[in-house]
Amino acid sequence: MTPPKASDAQCADENTPPAVSLRMDVLKKRSDFLRAARARRQGTASMMVQMRNRGDDDPATRVGFTCSKKVGNAVARNRAKRRLREAAREVLPESGHAGCDYVLIGRAEVTANRPFDLLVGDLRHALKKLHGPK
Repeated sequence: MTPPKASDAQCADENTPPAVSLRMDVLKKRSDFLRAARARRQGTASMMVQMRNRGDDDPATRVGFTCSKKVGNAVARNRAKRRLREAAREVLPESGHAGCDYVLIGRAEVTANRPFDLLVGDLRHALKKLHGPK
């Protein structure tokens, strides 16, 4: 996930925010996904969210995305993951906790077709439940 380049007009104006203000670390190793699978989870209508507090000194928030073949063919899975990625980009800076790993799992038929504002609301709700009392 490389941020887009800022145009020359944006670089000239110091008051303009950068093209992308957040850099999310992405989970890529299978072992990270398996550790998150053993941690807390919260299901919503459009996704399953798994959260693991790493307990290390790294303050980074890491996030992973996955969709099984139950979601559909490669086109449907990639569309669902793109929508989850964008929802995470919108919600995690304000609702995510430092030092945590999050895995967002797409659901068949629902993740790709649910209105985006409801998808974002589902993610906010899941994070609120995960970060609440055990």
